[in-house]
Amino acid sequence: MRSSQRRARRPSSSALDAEVRQLEGLPPRNELLRGALAGPVPIREDGIAYRVDVMAGQKTGFYLDQRTSRHRVRRLAHGRSVLNAFCYTGGFTLAALAGGARDTVSIDSSADALALARSNLAANHELASPRRELARGRRVHRAAPPARRGPQLRPRDPRPAEVRADRGSRGTRARAYKDINLLALKLLEPGGLLATFSCSGGVSADLFQKIVAGAALDAKVDAAIVGRFSASGDHPVALAFPEGDYLKGLLVRRSA
Repeated sequence: MRSSQRRARRPSSSALDAEVRQLEGLPPRNELLRGALAGPVPIREDGIAYRVDVMAGQKTGFYLDQRTSRHRVRRLAHGRSVLNAFCYTGGFTLAALAGGARDTVSIDSSADALALARSNLAANHELASPRRELARGRRVHRAAPPARRGPQLRPRDPRPAEVRADRGSRGTRARAYKDINLLALKLLEPGGLLATFSCSGGVSADLFQKIVAGAALDAKVDAAIVGRFSASGDHPVALAFPEGDYLKGLLVRRSA
């Protein structure tokens, strides 16, 4: 664990771009094609205001491919307690609040991401609830809601365990996915929902389902898939590039 005097950071978009370009034998490059950018860019999605750090944020600074998933979570959140793990800048949190969530707890390891999430919450102050907590941490169970009952809706974004196509890291990263989902299912109360995602090209939809099934088995809970997620409609998959179908997600209901 890093010292409390140091700020944990996600890999920036420039760092990720540099790594990908290096794999392709290209020099690192991260710059504006035209004009200037003074800071985070304001956008609106489904009536919710966000600020997007295009230059230093992860990837584009906002997960545009999760637009329909956020809309779906918004419809499911009414009256529920929501735990948003790996919340980044609070996309699913704000969607849940807009849908009438009873309360939310959002966690992330990055102080910079949480600062922007806090700013996004402040910009949408009308989305009130008795409790809208942000917590910094790496382990889901350490940042669980303090109430006796667990969360009733658990969005879990894909970022903490990216699985590359190389075989050397696939087993390790798949175990990380399993551990995260195992903890989530243990925290979830019976009747609650888990929305869990993978954006890793090295993990197929079939493998991801097997990982989550194994997590439920090890957690000793009964659960069923009641829905599936994929990238928004503005992310088409070219027939010649099936790897473009990278984002997959499951909506799981715990029954016991």
